[in-house]
Amino acid sequence: MDIDKINSINNNDYAKINKKDNVNNGNIVDIVKISKSALEKSELNRIIEIVKNAPDVRADKVAEIKKKMEDPNYINDRIAATATKIMESFNL
Repeated sequence: MDIDKINSINNNDYAKINKKDNVNNGNIVDIVKISKSALEKSELNRIIEIVKNAPDVRADKVAEIKKKMEDPNYINDRIAATATKIMESFNL
C-alpha cells in the first residue's frame, strides 16, 4: 500500500486476494474446509432447534396415563409393585 503526500491511499496492494484454484479434470473446483469445532457447534445448534420446537407436553402420554389412573386396579397394582421394590431395596 502506498501513501502519497498529495493524493490518497493507493489500495492496489490491499485489494489483492490470494486465491488458489484446484483443477480437477480441467474443471476449477472450490474447496471448503470446516473445522471439527464448527461442525460440533452446528450439530449442537441443530439439536437445540429440535428441542425448542418440540412440544412441552406429550398429549398422547398424558391421555394414556389419565386412562390408566381411572382404573382402580392399576393404582393398586402400581402401589403394590412400588412397595415391593422398596422392600427389596432394603433386603426385607
